[in-house]
Amino acid sequence: MKFYPKNFHSISIKYHIIFWVVYFLLNVFRWGSYFTGILEQPYVYSFKTNLLGFPIHMILCYLNIYILMPKLAFKKKYIFYVLLMISSIFLMVLIKFNLTYLLVSTNVWPEGPEIINSLTLNYTIDMMIGELYVITFVTAIKTTLDFLKEHKRVTDLEKAQLETELLFLKTQVSPHFFFNTLNNIYSLAVEKSNKTPKIILKLSELMRYLLYDTKHKRQTLENEILCIQNYLDLEKVRHGESLEINMSITGDIHDKKIAPILLLSFVENAFKHGAKKNIGNVKIDISFTIENDFLYFTISNPMPAETYYRETIKTSKGIGIENVKKRLSLGYDENDYELNIKNDNNLFIVDLKIKVSWK
Repeated sequence: MKFYPKNFHSISIKYHIIFWVVYFLLNVFRWGSYFTGILEQPYVYSFKTNLLGFPIHMILCYLNIYILMPKLAFKKKYIFYVLLMISSIFLMVLIKFNLTYLLVSTNVWPEGPEIINSLTLNYTIDMMIGELYVITFVTAIKTTLDFLKEHKRVTDLEKAQLETELLFLKTQVSPHFFFNTLNNIYSLAVEKSNKTPKIILKLSELMRYLLYDTKHKRQTLENEILCIQNYLDLEKVRHGESLEINMSITGDIHDKKIAPILLLSFVENAFKHGAKKNIGNVKIDISFTIENDFLYFTISNPMPAETYYRETIKTSKGIGIENVKKRLSLGYDENDYELNIKNDNNLFIVDLKIKVSWK
């Protein structure tokens, strides 16, 4: 993540005031305590010198974080940045020395190793290091806050993109399925078949689930299996007696959750590449086995006869399967699922182990 503080000026003014007031009071008491026994009025002296020093601290800190860093450091003009920073600190130390000498006391360095009445090298170096400490401290706080804000912004953006991508992937159930089902319902209606109301109800339940019950990150396994059952019942109407479906459920499916229409994608893929591309009877086997917090899901369908000898494991790269792989990687930790896809004895087999605990 490239960090460039777009919100570098976004901290409310009240937080600036609170920070400097608290910092000022701490400094007054810290140096007042230090000067006790050295000066007659240690806290008064500390208050006066800090009252002169803190505007200088603030000027240097804001000069650094709002001008020098954005204009020079962030643009990799490091030499100019260092030169201007040192020059600014020296100028402020010079001003501080003269103001202290004229307004507070001629003894401008009571904490120093010697009494001075004029600017010396030792005083200058010591004061510049002190100013550099304050600048570094304040800049570190500001940079950390900006980094956290930027990190949150990027995280929120990634989350929004993830949710958008998941929503897109969840809506990729083939529209042809619904068109073909409606055509079959129309045919049944023309024939005045008694199956028509039941088929319409199943289609309605399936569409309601896909439209309204897939908005959440997780759905109950019971609802997911019911959705698959409705899908299978509708496919049976389309394929008639030529289709054999064996579905088994082992274990307790209550209080279990899974990403919505995740398993349905495998089922749809089985019909798209199995039942629809084979002539004659087609057998599809589906099993759900619950063990502890994991679901072991298996589905197998016959490979298309005309392409069997040319098919390899690359068959798993179909759009539907790639859809599921992407959803698994986006919605689950890598330790929470295991997906295996293979071709065996003219069968396309999907084995999925996935965590379905309620939490």
